[in-house]
Amino acid sequence: MVPAAGQGKRMGGQGNKLLLELAGTPILVFTLKTLELCPLIKEIIIPAARADILTIKKLVAKYSLNKVTAVVEGGAERQESVYRALQSLSTEVDSVIVHDGARPLLTLDNLNRFVEETADFEAAVMAVPLKDTVKKVDAQGRVVETPPREQLRAIQTPQIFNRNLLEKVHKLAFEQQYLATDDASLFEWQGLPVRVVEGSYENIKVTTPEDMLWAESILCRRREVPQMKIGLGYDVHALVEGRMLILGGVEIPHDKGLLGHSDADVLTHAVMDAMLGACALGDIGKHFPDSDARYKGISSLALLAEVVKLAQGEGYRLGNLDSVIVAQKPKVLPYIAQMRKNLAEILNASPDCISIKATTTEYLGFEGREEGISSQAIVCLLPV
Repeated sequence: MVPAAGQGKRMGGQGNKLLLELAGTPILVFTLKTLELCPLIKEIIIPAARADILTIKKLVAKYSLNKVTAVVEGGAERQESVYRALQSLSTEVDSVIVHDGARPLLTLDNLNRFVEETADFEAAVMAVPLKDTVKKVDAQGRVVETPPREQLRAIQTPQIFNRNLLEKVHKLAFEQQYLATDDASLFEWQGLPVRVVEGSYENIKVTTPEDMLWAESILCRRREVPQMKIGLGYDVHALVEGRMLILGGVEIPHDKGLLGHSDADVLTHAVMDAMLGACALGDIGKHFPDSDARYKGISSLALLAEVVKLAQGEGYRLGNLDSVIVAQKPKVLPYIAQMRKNLAEILNASPDCISIKATTTEYLGFEGREEGISSQAIVCLLPV
């Protein structure tokens, strides 16, 4: 059972928090993937809010979560959702695991261990020792008691139960209108023993925006979240008569233009090279060879758009760009604003994330002799 009918009010009113993306994947999908991989789990039932049922069914299909046998309408309280989901269980099921959809960081190793260690128990929960001292206080905020910390545990899910007993305590709770915070509490209410099995401090429940940051940091440490990537690009083209001078997609008046198979936009080429490099996809020549007639005279902005698609295919988008144009002449400062706008549009970024600088070489080198123009670019790519 994966209760998924909560509204996530402490997440800031963004709807069902389980549908929010964690490192590009819905929280609920993270949770279900681990359960899907457990060989001891035969079927998964998700009680959900009516408004979310269709969306969750689409996620189940999209991510090929084949063990999900039903997405049923949940209740106003978690307890009611589990009780409703119990009605959809196959008759041959004799043990039931309840795991919060909002605990996406449970590992398969810990899940397998938990199921194996609890095989002989009628009720068991995963838990971790408390790190902090806990004090019981009265209505006025005065300390009443300091329970011995070594006797306290922070209870997590998964929790596992004998199917018949779980149905029995839920039925009694429904009839007597008794509400508990978890299923183990229903067993305790009826005087039934509940065993505690060691959990993991990383098996956090995502409840607040701060928990999202914590969860992503855990995924980063596990290397399950793509890391930021940096790329360096460099290009140079000769200046010749009879060609237009194009930089950053802007035609700049000058008596010479850059020589090349395409429009020879040296700035845009440097940006393309930086993005390809960051993704370890080779260089411009590999993807757009000058022997290919399709690219003769083509706008480099069109080629950049193709590079953006390649980066997206690798799971990355532009974070920011810093670049420099090295030319003795002409002066390009009046055109930089339009260049930034052009590149930002293709890169799906704000112009604030696009830096373009221009410099001369004080008449040194081929740039200083006005034989050509070079450009360098550095990009930071972030996971999509």
